[in-house]
This record gives sequence, structure tokens and C-alpha cells, in this order.
Amino acid sequence: MVTVQFTRHLFTFFPVLAEGEVKIEASTVADLVRALEARAPGIAFYLCDELGRLRIHVNIFIGPDRIKDRRNLSDKLSPGDTVHILQALSGG
Repeated sequence: MVTVQFTRHLFTFFPVLAEGEVKIEASTVADLVRALEARAPGIAFYLCDELGRLRIHVNIFIGPDRIKDRRNLSDKLSPGDTVHILQALSGG
């Protein structure tokens, strides 16, 4: 299992994630997004566009490293990894 941490802003749209760290069984980032969608419907489209590519305002880190494959989300996950999902916010 991997541990997923989110910026607090996502809790506004997906309160089910506000339980704290989320544990997910996934071997790639794409698997992770699918598993998150099952838990918090709508989050996949919030993170990815209609072609499944990571949206420009979203970043995903595995530990301290930003994922490399923003198109297919094929970056590998290992048991015990911590994944951080962050999105840029703008406005006044």
C-alpha cells in the first residue's frame, strides 16, 4: 500500500479524503488515480483531463520526486511510498 497526502484545498471538493492520510493499493500512478476515483468520485477528472493526462495545475510527487510521466501516469509505486497530490491555486 502507498500513503496519499493531499493539500487541504481538495478536502473542500472531496470531504471523504479529509480523514487524513489515505492508504491505497496501487502499482502505478494511473492505478492510484483509478483507486482514488472509486473512493472520491470526480477526483480523477479534477486531477486529469479528458484524455487521462495530468492537468497542468496539478503535481504529483512520489516522496520528494515529481512524477515524470504526466501523460500516461505510468510512474511506478512501491509499497510504503508516500504520494503527495498538490494543485496550484490562483486568485486574490
